[in-house]
Amino acid sequence: MKRLFDLTASLFALTFLWPVFLAVAVAIRLDSPGGIFYCQERVGRGGHSFLMFKFRTMVADADQVGSHQTAFGDPRITPVGVFLRKTSLDELPQLLNVVTGDMSLVGPRPDVPAQRSDYTEEQWRKRTSVLPGITGLAQATKRSLATPEERLALDLEYVERQSFWFDMKVILLTIKQVLNIKSAS
Repeated sequence: MKRLFDLTASLFALTFLWPVFLAVAVAIRLDSPGGIFYCQERVGRGGHSFLMFKFRTMVADADQVGSHQTAFGDPRITPVGVFLRKTSLDELPQLLNVVTGDMSLVGPRPDVPAQRSDYTEEQWRKRTSVLPGITGLAQATKRSLATPEERLALDLEYVERQSFWFDMKVILLTIKQVLNIKSAS
């Protein structure tokens, strides 16, 4: 059921979001030299690597001038990139990764291979036992404010609790985070 939902929702989104893809591509091209897309090796289910697609938000060859992690105010991020990251539009090309089966709409965010050393063997095995996602429990609840420890705990919680309905909840929480909707409490 999860794969059918992922495939149907991704194809539907790709069909209707093509004007957004086109507008983002033009904005990136006008903003800075370099390609429109950024492809990076990531680790998926079972520890298998794949190329993850994103819209480029940093200067060309940024990964050769800095870390695999970005910090607030990172000078490598382009002006258009700031907007794309804030709105999560840079993640849209990952819908293609969902269609190919390398990713799911919901799951732990895929790590770069260098992050393998950040985990114990058990944590790594558990984290890579599911498809990585465009969004995950950490992104849905903490966005980018989660510490590495919080992110790991939320990723492992997702693996334990995963179900179709839990995925729907994570998607709704993610939309709320992206739109920055305040809860009425």
